[in-house]
Amino acid sequence: QVQLVESGGGLVQAGGSLRLSCTASGLTFSTYTMGWFRQAPGKEREFVSNIRWSDAKTYYADSVKGRSTISRDNAKNTVYLEMNSLKPEDTAVYYCAANRFGSNSASSNHYEHWGQGTQVTVSS
Repeated sequence: QVQLVESGGGLVQAGGSLRLSCTASGLTFSTYTMGWFRQAPGKEREFVSNIRWSDAKTYYADSVKGRSTISRDNAKNTVYLEMNSLKPEDTAVYYCAANRFGSNSASSNHYEHWGQGTQVTVSS
């Protein structure tokens, strides 16, 4: 049974930083492109970032580019998202997702497995 468990969310002031983690089990982690998505209240789920399984190539949404860094540790079955210079508009539930042998797709439809999400709240 595949499980993705996010952690690291919380309440932070604008301008602050957070590092989200997602630990996977029940899958061969090194064969999955890992992505982060987020969903704010009343909005559609949107792509944030991903990191490709084959070469660790990364891709970011324009909204977080330059402020975020995604990385992975295959030995720990964990993907990270470090976010800096946080803004109130970054407030959302952040979801980790896995796409086997995936490209750098930003479409949530391409991801087979999802975590339960972790809340990030940025106060102004």
